[in-house]
Amino acid sequence: MSQTVTDMFRDGQEYMKTWPMQKELYALFPECRVISATKFSITVMPPLAVITAALLIGQNGTAFIPQSIAMGAFFLSLPMQGLMWLGFRSNQTLPPAMKAWYLDIHQKMALEGVRVAELRAKPRYKELARLLKTAFSELDKVFTQRWF
Repeated sequence: MSQTVTDMFRDGQEYMKTWPMQKELYALFPECRVISATKFSITVMPPLAVITAALLIGQNGTAFIPQSIAMGAFFLSLPMQGLMWLGFRSNQTLPPAMKAWYLDIHQKMALEGVRVAELRAKPRYKELARLLKTAFSELDKVFTQRWF
């Protein structure tokens, strides 16, 4: 299954919106830290790229236009790297231990009467994100504490 770069960006944005940012998940998954860094870089890096390029050209003249473009492109690439990582990660299948945990949570939520998505044979991280988001929004803290 080959993905294009635009598909990876789209999947990364969707995964970033879907993943539940709960304190219980920070120690278990790198997604929380990557999402926080990516959101921060989306807001900070474009202005920083413009300021850096403008200051470099202003201080050193037009001879430094190639360097200023390179530095600006570097700053602009940081949020895109986060989105690409998230897009790639969202389409990876869960490792066996994580799959067992996913199946356990899915089964317990179904027993509690929570409406969950259909169980997949090879769940991916995006299905885990949807399941965890549903668990944190639909169930109370006492029930979700047993998993963490």
